[in-house]
Amino acid sequence: MSQSRLGSFIEALINVAIGFSINFLANLLIFPLFGFHITLGENFVMGILYTAISVVRSYTIRRWFNARIKRAAERMAG
Repeated sequence: MSQSRLGSFIEALINVAIGFSINFLANLLIFPLFGFHITLGENFVMGILYTAISVVRSYTIRRWFNARIKRAAERMAG
């Protein structure tokens, strides 16, 4: 049975939420090392923009792989 579109979307959201948290904290630690000083608000907005991009990317890749696996299983089944 293949994963539903909703299931793929929920998986992508959870994956990206974890990534957002890690990225947000990493930006607070890493940016100052390179001379970039951004506010928490700016960091949050940047994170939201990259998160939106990441959700679309994760969802698209998941659906593409899911379709490929389903086609491969159908070919094997005859």
